[in-house]
Amino acid sequence: MTRIHPHTTRRAVLGGAALTALAATVGTGTASANTSAAQASWPTEFALPNGFLPEGIAIGSRPYAYVGSRADGAVHRFDLRTGEGEILSEGATGLVSVGLKLDHDGLLYVAGSTGIARVIDARTGDVLTTYQLTPSTGHFINDVTLLGDRAWFTDSLDAVLYGVPRGRTGQVTALPLTGDWVQTPGVNNANGIVGTPDGHSLIVVSSTPGKLYNVSLKSGRATEITLSGAADVANGDGLFRIGRTLYVVQNRLNRISVFDLDAKATTATLRRTITDPRFDIPTTAARFGNRLYLVNARFTSPQTPDTTFTAVAVSI
Repeated sequence: MTRIHPHTTRRAVLGGAALTALAATVGTGTASANTSAAQASWPTEFALPNGFLPEGIAIGSRPYAYVGSRADGAVHRFDLRTGEGEILSEGATGLVSVGLKLDHDGLLYVAGSTGIARVIDARTGDVLTTYQLTPSTGHFINDVTLLGDRAWFTDSLDAVLYGVPRGRTGQVTALPLTGDWVQTPGVNNANGIVGTPDGHSLIVVSSTPGKLYNVSLKSGRATEITLSGAADVANGDGLFRIGRTLYVVQNRLNRISVFDLDAKATTATLRRTITDPRFDIPTTAARFGNRLYLVNARFTSPQTPDTTFTAVAVSI
């Protein structure tokens, strides 16, 4: 695991708006009561660039969403109030951006699929640091969450989590998954990731066959979370947590399963599911106010430069 010297790209942000006091914790987003009331008039569907191939989305305390591209690693930023957006961080051949999270310092942590993780300045689009977590082949750095002093990344093709230091420099931690964890060759395993309510461990969804695990930060020991009211979380992709409520985005099933966690996150009880006719293989979710915002990856549609893509908002 080596750190590549930082390189930068730059793009003007929307209207030159300042992005101070950005905040994104381990699966929560914040907004004032007044903002939540104003959301009633905000759009609920957002056009993304044609051919963008979106997958990850992140939102902080300001009403801007950041979406990563599987096509070239670009990051698109749009205003939740108007839907207007533009490219914040330029892409390049060979780059991929999938899961992303935004922290309170205005740093965007991006899973790069091809073995890398990047730290991007959410104000300017500058790429501050690039970490080579794994070789570029045989691995899939897929999603990320922020917990304590590290950003934790999943590798869907290997039973290891990677902890990148919060900030611009530092050593990467590799955390092999043990215990109940089952690694199935040739398919996506570890995918979405979020911190537990007590902040002492991580919840990871294995997309195939569809299980949730509670992973110790100290040992990497994974304990399967007992599901009540649901047989599995097959096609589980992005995870989002608000208190002890866990949202599991099940991409190809076009739904979000909403679970109640017990105090130690050892049991998850299905409370309800969220579906919407606008869902077209949604992958990940981020919260602002009383809404979840999701990107439609459209995996079952042609993935061409002319394919249209959207993000949508649903009430929580």
